[in-house]
Amino acid sequence: MESLQTIKQRFGIIGDNTYLNRSISKAVRVAPTDISVLVTGESGVGKESIPKIIHALSHRKHGKYIAVNCGAIPEGTIDSELFGHEKGAFTGATATRNGYFEVADGGTIFLDEVGELPLTTQVRLLRVLENGEFIKVGSSKVQKTDIRIVAATNLKMMEAIDKGKFREDLFYRLSTIEIDLPPLRERKEDIHLLFRKFASDFAQKYNMPTMRLTDDAVQILINYNFPGNIRQLRNIAEQISVVEENRSVDSAKISQYLPNRKRNLPSIIEGTKSKSDFANEREIMYKILFDMRNDINDLKKLTLDLMQEGDHDKFKEKNQRLIEKISSDPKENLHQENTVEVVYQKQKNQQENSSYDFAETIDEDESLSLQDKEFEMIKKSLDRNSGKRKLAAQELGISERTLYRKIKQYDL
Repeated sequence: MESLQTIKQRFGIIGDNTYLNRSISKAVRVAPTDISVLVTGESGVGKESIPKIIHALSHRKHGKYIAVNCGAIPEGTIDSELFGHEKGAFTGATATRNGYFEVADGGTIFLDEVGELPLTTQVRLLRVLENGEFIKVGSSKVQKTDIRIVAATNLKMMEAIDKGKFREDLFYRLSTIEIDLPPLRERKEDIHLLFRKFASDFAQKYNMPTMRLTDDAVQILINYNFPGNIRQLRNIAEQISVVEENRSVDSAKISQYLPNRKRNLPSIIEGTKSKSDFANEREIMYKILFDMRNDINDLKKLTLDLMQEGDHDKFKEKNQRLIEKISSDPKENLHQENTVEVVYQKQKNQQENSSYDFAETIDEDESLSLQDKEFEMIKKSLDRNSGKRKLAAQELGISERTLYRKIKQYDL
């Protein structure tokens, strides 16, 4: 059996990360069998290498290997592509066509982005996995195929199953063995190795000296989050190789090729609402406005009662519960006496005048702005949740990223 290092050299795999080595070793061990394999991992981590290893080390290595990108084939034609069709089965079917499952009989088929398959196609695929049978589009004849299926996806399959987008029985058929590839941000020791390999390849391709990174540039590269994984790193190496005249790149220069570096900050948290930041901010603004409207209505009631009663002490005794409700916030307690006294004095001074300007009084007495209300809501929520931003964000109905920005804005 070939060594792990030999296999990596044979298939152009760069890196010595523990998790990467474990995934490759798993692929090597499962290759001699006919077990279905599901390769998982983020987009751009190199999932296409695993099925090639499995096919090359299996007894099917002399058979055909076909890779199919399920997400790139239109829903209306994918059944025909995979299983074939009979002449006249649909408009444009001028001749009988063999599908990939028939052409690759005795070999291996790699279904990339299998999570994008339509539900009707998933039913057909399940039948192939169970007993090796399929039916061409427009035919009633059952055909047999002896094929090894390796699938890959970057979706969270359990979430897709919960949403009814993927069949649970098909998932368990495909994932008899599951191989997960780590994202590039978890392979920090491999980032510079990969960059040097890409830089060398592009230097040969474009007939120019190889690009070099200074020590501080290497550190910047290692600490970057790489949402696009290996594919993004390769593109960055190509851009730098072509654009930069100086063959030595420092940290300031390489930073220009690393977009959205804020991705390194805490952002999306599992289980939060799947709404845009705009929608979340709009929700909290609605809550603030609704609360302010209630406060204004209570102030109106207080003022009208005061005008009708005339007796300040009797008014306070009768409306004590309402006053306490409005002044429940610590910040508002500071203004409780002022609020009542100002309203009372204005009513007393203007009682002789018929042109009592109620709107003006309310505007002057409303001491809290929208930002004050928002500040208080966020501060209270953080206090109730012992400073835990995730719980506070869930309580306020906003994303943790939005809450993080608000905390910085209000210096909480």
